[in-house]
Amino acid sequence: MKILKKIIIAIFIVPIFSLTVVGNEILDLYKYLHANPELSWQEYKTSDLLAEKMEELGFSVTKGFAKTGVVSIYKNGKGPVLMIRADMDGLPVQEKTGLKYASQVRSLYTDKSEVYVMHACGHDVHMAVAIGTAKELLRNKNKWSGTLMVIFQPAEERGQGSARMLEEGLFEKFPRPDYNLALHVGSTLPAGTVAYHKGYAMANVDMADITIFGVGGHGAYPHTTKDPIVLASKIVLALQTIVSREIDPLNPAVVTVGSIHGGFKHNIISDEVKLQLTLRSYTDEVREKIISKIKRIIRGEAISMGIPEDKMPTLKLRDEFTPALYNTPEFVDIVIKHIKNSIGENNVFETPPVMGGEDFGRFGRVEPKIPTFLFWIGGPSLLDWEKSEKGEISIPGNHSPLFAPDPEPTLKTGVSAMTAAAIGVFNEPR
Repeated sequence: MKILKKIIIAIFIVPIFSLTVVGNEILDLYKYLHANPELSWQEYKTSDLLAEKMEELGFSVTKGFAKTGVVSIYKNGKGPVLMIRADMDGLPVQEKTGLKYASQVRSLYTDKSEVYVMHACGHDVHMAVAIGTAKELLRNKNKWSGTLMVIFQPAEERGQGSARMLEEGLFEKFPRPDYNLALHVGSTLPAGTVAYHKGYAMANVDMADITIFGVGGHGAYPHTTKDPIVLASKIVLALQTIVSREIDPLNPAVVTVGSIHGGFKHNIISDEVKLQLTLRSYTDEVREKIISKIKRIIRGEAISMGIPEDKMPTLKLRDEFTPALYNTPEFVDIVIKHIKNSIGENNVFETPPVMGGEDFGRFGRVEPKIPTFLFWIGGPSLLDWEKSEKGEISIPGNHSPLFAPDPEPTLKTGVSAMTAAAIGVFNEPR
């Protein structure tokens, strides 16, 4: 209850919203983006709209970079290059918020099935905040000097967008950033607050597929078969020992089997089972250990069941890898100082890291490494957050069909915090 009291006092006493740019225009933009989401690599209308907004502000804009990405550059004298990134894609989720501006969009997913689409992870907030921040920085361009680089990135939800932008020469064809900044809306703190973590803040995330082969046959004659379902069961159990017995407990890691499919009839022993996994870690060393141990386990369990060499299980990592987000501690200290000055020290909280993934971290891993920081802004209304703290309600989190940030204070906090961070970084002594 101490945190609850601190937040209530802070939000109602500290004058945290001094900016004027977040009005109907940014709020309307947010609602439009929310009502019209597009899936990863399909963000055509979204990117066209954002490019138009940035061109109207006077940015030099490149559309269609990395398929649907937008790169916007504004040079305002000598100084550092600061990149602010916002992601654009929605999720294959059917919205159930009941909002007047709720998404009714349906689109074709990667498997060509028709799905509902929703901004269930807050990318609509991120885009609207980026536009609002750009407007505010240009309104106050006498207060900073340098090069502002605002990018709108596709396919964050598939962990691919940042990789493709880098592969296509983001930092060669455009000014190479001296600093990278981004934000993400969440549900653990109320609108009006900012949360952050120094160092590893979000995880490496790998999507992995295991295919287990066997020798099929009649269920009445199991001795003539090699049952892949039994082998899959043994593998699922053995995988649980990786984190519990083979990884240092001080190094966070998660191995999750999210899907298992095999067989199609009661009395037939199948010849194949497929598993789908997610692997999570912070350091690259732990990531490699997890992968190598999975390979050892699936082969070892297959040998123990007499599976022939030409039918050994296979492990395939998908190209949806999200690298760990490392918030550069020294850079975090600089940025947070300016955010506290903008929205009030009592509205800024240091919080634990999470095991979710965010491909923004990839932009900071290039050599030489670029100081990088992603911070969180609260999304729920203060009233809902108070009720959740008292155990009266449960607030839907990111990726939920009920995820619905309180738009006005969320947008105001995002623009205020990001603008203060940018001006502070541009003016920080070097």
